[in-house]
Amino acid sequence: MTYILLLVGFVLLIKGADYFVDGASKIATLLHIPPLLVGLTIVAFGTSSPEATVSILAAIEGNPGVAIGNVVGSNIFNISLVIGVTALINPLKVESNTIRKEIPFTLLASIVLLVLMSDVTLQYFAENLITRSDGLIFLLIFAVFMYYIFEVARNSRDDNLQNESKADKRSRGKYIFFTLAGLAAIIVGGEFVVDSSIKIAKALGMSESLVGLTIVAVGTSLPELITSITAAIKKQSEIALGNIVGSNIFNILFVLGASSIISPLAVESKMFIDVILMIILTVVLFIFSRSHSKIAKSEGVILTIAYIAYTVYIIIRN
Repeated sequence: MTYILLLVGFVLLIKGADYFVDGASKIATLLHIPPLLVGLTIVAFGTSSPEATVSILAAIEGNPGVAIGNVVGSNIFNISLVIGVTALINPLKVESNTIRKEIPFTLLASIVLLVLMSDVTLQYFAENLITRSDGLIFLLIFAVFMYYIFEVARNSRDDNLQNESKADKRSRGKYIFFTLAGLAAIIVGGEFVVDSSIKIAKALGMSESLVGLTIVAVGTSLPELITSITAAIKKQSEIALGNIVGSNIFNILFVLGASSIISPLAVESKMFIDVILMIILTVVLFIFSRSHSKIAKSEGVILTIAYIAYTVYIIIRN
């Protein structure tokens, strides 16, 4: 029964995110928001809503290993396998703003996470914790990112927009319903995934962090994978890459920020290796992006192999 509930939870998460993203993206189109910004904000936050739900519920229920492992594992999955597979389908064009601002911002968020969780090393505390004050720092940085995004959106809007028609207003109502229905499915699915994965972990003798880094992280990252692959097939690389970059920023700054404010998160010592790998992969993504302003198929192969090697490593480590 536990495995069935886990499967049902993942289906609800994926389908819920699908409706959420579809509805929110259509609303954004009606409001004339550029594709890259749709990827960085609405699509990114929509596809990251499963991570947010799972990690926040895990924090409420006192499972910090799942909360942190889910975020770090999802980000590693996004940078390596999602971008890797997407680039294999169709090389990803990278906008100059993404190279100069968004990817460096992702790197900054990752480094801030490493610093704030290093209490034993930097402050000589008895244990490593992501505290409520750390959570406030994450949310403040997230607010700065959102301000930047809204400024870009405001400056990018067409000055010659026509008045919205009645048909557009009716469509917006329909898409708002889809968005809210998707969000409801995400919340229920997240509850199922957290409860089921914890039970499976205990039954198999797996650590909470391993479950977070593998089963939960891959499951909650499936919307990003599906969305990015779909965007690549349609040759909408701005949405594909914006989705991943925006999701990773959202995961660290908002998801961990909100989770740690609800309940301080204890950090397992082995999680440092995963966070450092996440930083290294972000640097690799930045280097690949600067080469001819695209991520080529050969670079997609390297990223995909990196994720397979990482998965083997963490299973052996457990």
